[in-house]
Amino acid sequence: MRICVYLGSSPGRLPVYSEIAHEFGTLLAKRGIGLVYGGGKVGLMGVIADAVCGAGGEVIGVIPEALRARERDHQGITELHVVKTMHERKAMMANLADGFVTLPGGIGTFEEMFEAWCWSQLGYHDKPVGLLDVGDIFDGLKTLIDKVVEEGFLQPKHRSMLLVEKDPEVLLDRIISYIPPANEHWLGKSDV
Repeated sequence: MRICVYLGSSPGRLPVYSEIAHEFGTLLAKRGIGLVYGGGKVGLMGVIADAVCGAGGEVIGVIPEALRARERDHQGITELHVVKTMHERKAMMANLADGFVTLPGGIGTFEEMFEAWCWSQLGYHDKPVGLLDVGDIFDGLKTLIDKVVEEGFLQPKHRSMLLVEKDPEVLLDRIISYIPPANEHWLGKSDV
């Protein structure tokens, strides 16, 4: 099993963002779940990749050629795929993953999360999409999404497709519970 994690190429202002990225990466590796991510060595991307590698886990990075210098492609991971475009990057990341989790990041992180969630709503995939709400950073986003439901632009059943949690273990458990049964042998729980 592999989880695609969308997160910032910057570390953010507060140390808690790096701490959670490290914690989530370590948790993935301890559960035997591979990481698929943007392939960079900087910011939160580098933190999570280093955490998974440090705990003995699999890390697959996908980076466009044009971003290799800017995001400093990570040479110490299991696999690094260099692609031509952002579209290729996102498609490959989605194909390699069994689910998606979003940590804090900027506009690119949001765009990736919304696309994965939209594809789920449209039935292009049946993979779970989660949001790890670190330090309440996503409060405004949650309010916006709930307002969109209230105004009739998003159905409640589609709102519920975005799994939101503050605790990394709780979110990972929820993500795993939504993985299609064909992957049950990869649940990654230590007691399985």
